[in-house]
Amino acid sequence: MDNFVTRMLDRLGPGLITGASDDDPSGIGTYTQAGAALGYGTLWTAIVTLPLMIVVQHICAKIGMCSGRGLAGVLHKYYSKKLLYPVVAGLVIANTINAGADIAAIAAAINMFVPVPIGVMVLPIAVAIVLLQVWGSYKLIVKVFKWLTLSLFAYVIAAFLAKPNWGEVLFATFIPRIEFSSQYVTTIVAILGTTISPYLFFWQASEEVEEEKSEGRTSVESRRGATDAEIRKEKIDTVVGMLFCNVVFYFVILAAGATLHKAGQTSIESATEAAQALRPLAGNLATVLFAIGLIGAGLLAVPVLTGSAAFAVAEMFGWRAGLDEKPRRAKRFYAMIAISTLIGVAIDLLGINPIRALFWTAVVNGLVAPPLLIVVMLVANDERVMGERTNGLFTNIIGGLASFIMFAAAIGMFVTWR
Repeated sequence: MDNFVTRMLDRLGPGLITGASDDDPSGIGTYTQAGAALGYGTLWTAIVTLPLMIVVQHICAKIGMCSGRGLAGVLHKYYSKKLLYPVVAGLVIANTINAGADIAAIAAAINMFVPVPIGVMVLPIAVAIVLLQVWGSYKLIVKVFKWLTLSLFAYVIAAFLAKPNWGEVLFATFIPRIEFSSQYVTTIVAILGTTISPYLFFWQASEEVEEEKSEGRTSVESRRGATDAEIRKEKIDTVVGMLFCNVVFYFVILAAGATLHKAGQTSIESATEAAQALRPLAGNLATVLFAIGLIGAGLLAVPVLTGSAAFAVAEMFGWRAGLDEKPRRAKRFYAMIAISTLIGVAIDLLGINPIRALFWTAVVNGLVAPPLLIVVMLVANDERVMGERTNGLFTNIIGGLASFIMFAAAIGMFVTWR
């Protein structure tokens, strides 16, 4: 069994890492809060977002493969700085806030084991993550990330052990329940923001480039273009990664709905409260299992957040960048990772509730993502960048639908706020 899992993980790359990192602490916190507050009412979003995620991330992967550059590098090469600077600035701000919230969540999870104040732990955790990125090779980081993804399956088991009413679950899954209340629409924005996240657009494109660099294609020209076989492999990788993400996403909501919501606990204020969604599986050890999952998800996600921001800034200014680069050869790239992480730590020191911060970070991503999606679609239809691999009609329809839904949800949130 171990050999089978190892072989499967070895065949997969950026798509799996992207999908797994999408179930970061912000995602887990948001899905848990959605299930607690609204029961099964948002299960349908896992079905609706899956094809949108697959198409959007496939587009981003294709941009990296066909151009030989990350997304910010493409914007720097082919588009006006008036477009590049706001896009990268929006990404860096959203990612820094998200990384800060995730680091605080890791500290909150460790606090469930060790009674050390959360504020005391955030800096050592941040430093450890930065050191992993600076001194670990790309292949080592990938290997660690892939194995960390497996801890999230605890929610799948917990959801079944909670013995939900499967008739209600199936109805909520396939028949959307739409409410025009502030809480409901804001939760939808948060789910969309933590699922179709801005940092994933940049990360997927950059990691396709990193994957090719690790195979010896060190120049942009050697990386330009993609064969049919490479595109097929990328599609499988992306589909598996996004499917993994949405299976976890679905069962976190289901587990929380079947436990917390049913018990009348509709507002999550602490990691301990959030952990109760795993009680059907782990009983009194629910907090331990939740903490392990949250720590694993955070260690997976924070480097993706800060790394994607650093890739974007490096490409914008033409700096040498890459997780396989030696620190002395890519000082500014690694400095950007460190700065983004430390600013996130500074945000944590403001004393914001870590679990509440995870949810509102997802809302921020839900507001930043729609305009960035428009930029991604613009690039993916540009023959200068994509050559013969520009989007087809179906891809444009699904990508456009994702943009429309996210814009509509964001507008709806502001309209329903009182």
